Amino acid sequence: MDKTTPKYSVEIGFEEVKLPPFEDILIVGKKSPQGKTGVTKLFELLVPNEFETVDLDLPNVEAVFINRKILNKIEIDQVMTILKKKVIPYISPSEILKVDFRLRIHYDTIELDI
Repeated sequence: MDKTTPKYSVEIGFEEVKLPPFEDILIVGKKSPQGKTGVTKLFELLVPNEFETVDLDLPNVEAVFINRKILNKIEIDQVMTILKKKVIPYISPSEILKVDFRLRIHYDTIELDI
């Protein structure tokens, strides 16, 4: 009989988690388990008044949550136009999708009378 003691090897890593676990936009599928109500309650507890909710009546999407910091720089209609063309067609009804929305504002030339 072999009476050797087993040896264990453990690798560990960690990083800070920010709540909510996304910063820009969250799109909630029509049949996602959490649904709009669950996500809304989560936001009310973790980050009240930080996200704007857009209700949608689409076959695959129930709601979009947009960080108000984005809406300070670009109109909500413009954001929704981009999402409807580039993101929403690819969402399945059962998922919740995190969208990284990197907005960069650029001016070509600024002339000032001094």
